[in-house]
Amino acid sequence: MSTSPAIEATTDVAPCCVLGETIDDAVAQDLAKVFKALGDPTRVKLMSMIAGSSEGEMCVCDLTEPVGLSQPTVSHHMKLLVEAGLVEREQRGRWAYYRPTIDTLAAAAKALIA
Repeated sequence: MSTSPAIEATTDVAPCCVLGETIDDAVAQDLAKVFKALGDPTRVKLMSMIAGSSEGEMCVCDLTEPVGLSQPTVSHHMKLLVEAGLVEREQRGRWAYYRPTIDTLAAAAKALIA
């Protein structure tokens, strides 16, 4: 049985494009955590509010009304942003204050386009 020329495999064909450097699994996990944290519109809004704050930080008590959620729900969203390294949390008495860590987001974006 003869193989048609169109089906014949060739071994001297160059790839159509050159692959860039691949990130390792640990870096991919870290990046996924950052982007997953921003995969929820409420967390994007919270991040935007904190980053745009004139004081450079916001109290959780000031974050509940603008997003229309209870304090425990906002605290849960903020916990995910803290775990992803997008904000830092500081406890002052009974209130938690959050400030953005913009470097984390910049580094995540850079890792994908570098």
